[in-house]
Amino acid sequence: MPMSFMTGSVVGKRFYKEVTTRLADDGNGWTVMLDYRTLKTPSKRPLKLPNHALAKAIAAEWEYQQADGIRPFTMPLMKLACTALERVPLTRITIMENLLNKFHQDLVFCQSPGDTDINKGVQEKQVEKIGPILEWVQSKFGFKPKVFYTFFGCKQEDGLVKAVENVLKNTTDCELAAIDALAAASHSLVIPLAIFYERFGIKEAVELIRLEEDLQVNRWGLVEGGHDVDIADIRVQISSAFVFLRMSYRVL
Repeated sequence: MPMSFMTGSVVGKRFYKEVTTRLADDGNGWTVMLDYRTLKTPSKRPLKLPNHALAKAIAAEWEYQQADGIRPFTMPLMKLACTALERVPLTRITIMENLLNKFHQDLVFCQSPGDTDINKGVQEKQVEKIGPILEWVQSKFGFKPKVFYTFFGCKQEDGLVKAVENVLKNTTDCELAAIDALAAASHSLVIPLAIFYERFGIKEAVELIRLEEDLQVNRWGLVEGGHDVDIADIRVQISSAFVFLRMSYRVL
């Protein structure tokens, strides 16, 4: 993926006037048209999307671009679509292995030891917010996840790992791209899976990801230009991947 998709760079001026969508030539999927040109991926493949809703959403990202330049960093759905079409088919096994390896250090499984007054407050909040998710994992996959209190994590039961692996194996390329993006943003595989199964939405996901840091902000105050930027960034990452996932696996 070109670095321009991950930075604030501008790549040339807008070269098109009208953005439309149309059914793919083979009738299987939808494409985006920039005037008479079919939108393509960085490797020059037609950007074929699974449904009309996702095509329209990506078309809106291109329509938003200004005359003075195209800003890829304002097109997160386009980035995810290119990842799904070009990266996932070639590296699916590697992506899954990385997700499963990090599963043993999942953010949701890590809790404060509660050995100080501050840590005790964090632990109480974790039990309140994360406890129901741990119960959901056990109910959904049939194995009770292990909780750990250090940065090193602990090995989850093979049965739980296998159950999660089976879910990943049965995802489409678009779904896996979204889950991988959500996992990278959240330092968790449980959170993307909960989103995948519609256990919760964007707000709940962001709250879980920022749980400990938000408690620290409430205690010590928010640093402008630091915490507020981090909050905005995580909301964008989670929201865009959430929307892409929802539009990918629904027939719209």
